[in-house]
Amino acid sequence: MDLVAQIRVSIGTAIILGLIEGKLNATSSTAYLMTYREGKCLSNCSFCAQAQESKSNTQLLSRITWPAYSTTNVIEALSLCAERKKINRVCIQALNYPEVFSHLKTLTKEIKRRTALEVSLCCQPQSRETIEQLKEAGADRLGIALDGATPRVFSQVKGGGYCWENQFLLFEKALLVFGRGKISTHLIAGLGETERETAETMQRCVDLGVLPALFAFTPVRGTALEKTASPKISTYRRVQLARYLIVQGETKTANFTYNTDGKIIGFGLENSRLESIISSGVPFQTSGCLGCNRPYYNERPSGPIYNYPKAPNKEEIAKIKEEYLAD
Repeated sequence: MDLVAQIRVSIGTAIILGLIEGKLNATSSTAYLMTYREGKCLSNCSFCAQAQESKSNTQLLSRITWPAYSTTNVIEALSLCAERKKINRVCIQALNYPEVFSHLKTLTKEIKRRTALEVSLCCQPQSRETIEQLKEAGADRLGIALDGATPRVFSQVKGGGYCWENQFLLFEKALLVFGRGKISTHLIAGLGETERETAETMQRCVDLGVLPALFAFTPVRGTALEKTASPKISTYRRVQLARYLIVQGETKTANFTYNTDGKIIGFGLENSRLESIISSGVPFQTSGCLGCNRPYYNERPSGPIYNYPKAPNKEEIAKIKEEYLAD
């Protein structure tokens, strides 16, 4: 099967690959690509610039621009950058449309034929058979998004065609094919959930063997949620810390304490240990697969910085501590 003619490339990745000139405040060892089609995604997620009813520019995903390039040229650039050790992984975001899985399989096979890069796919598989086909094509990891952290939020923001519990069934099927540690999901903070609800959903994912990545909701002009505010930075800092502690096995949500509004007020750790972890700055860096830092996906370089794309310095850690305790 022939490669689809074009593919979208995040603007930062396009600079790294030499497809466009530009300066980067933070680089990445992961190349971020997105499947291309004329028009929008067939899904209608209310936060997404690619949603079917969105009036946003088709080049946008979150606040990042993703221009389209020749797929052949992009794979050639990937191959050169891989040889020069400038990147070590490719992450492909997939829109929903009838041919998407054939496009993903062909694209993955060609990248694997030309490079030794790890390939991660973020898509909405339809069945175990589809998952097996992606694995056979050479995919190393599979991401299946939740986005909403509760059944209520999920149903509000995901549009028709999605079922909360079906996503967890897909996790289980994907784990059988790819194995523990090879399946990830995405949660977006700031869509109306409580800190407790986000933490407990992250715990459920980790208990299954699914790695949760955390995003801060970003309002994008032209989407259904364009007038919704980003989450409070204090809330996001606590949820980031909760994610780190859960993923690292430092504690479980059964040990957390909350106030009546679902705010996390305790993590079930000794203060000295918690202070050491916060002071490291690591919980506040971009979360996701190994090597994923999505530079400025949720924020402008001028701030506020929700996910640090590189290790925060002493001044930034001091600011994080202030934000964490802001309310």
